[in-house]
Amino acid sequence: MYYVYILKSKKDKKLYLGYTKDLRKRLKQHNSKKTFSTKDRVPFSLVYYEAFASQKDALAREKQLKQFKSAYGQLKKRIKESLNA
Repeated sequence: MYYVYILKSKKDKKLYLGYTKDLRKRLKQHNSKKTFSTKDRVPFSLVYYEAFASQKDALAREKQLKQFKSAYGQLKKRIKESLNA
């Protein structure tokens, strides 16, 4: 499986959107400061993910969410209670 995920920093409350093949391993990498782009914002909690059987589908979804603010905004509206938790 391939995953598109959203993490929320417990430090600054900002979100991080990413893609991975191993969700548990990737979350551990973020929280152990092994990811350059997020190392100053740890700890993170997983607030949302989507699973795909196809790597192409997962990458297309990640690209859609990163390129189109309306798609990302709609997703955030759909999961707003999870984002506030």
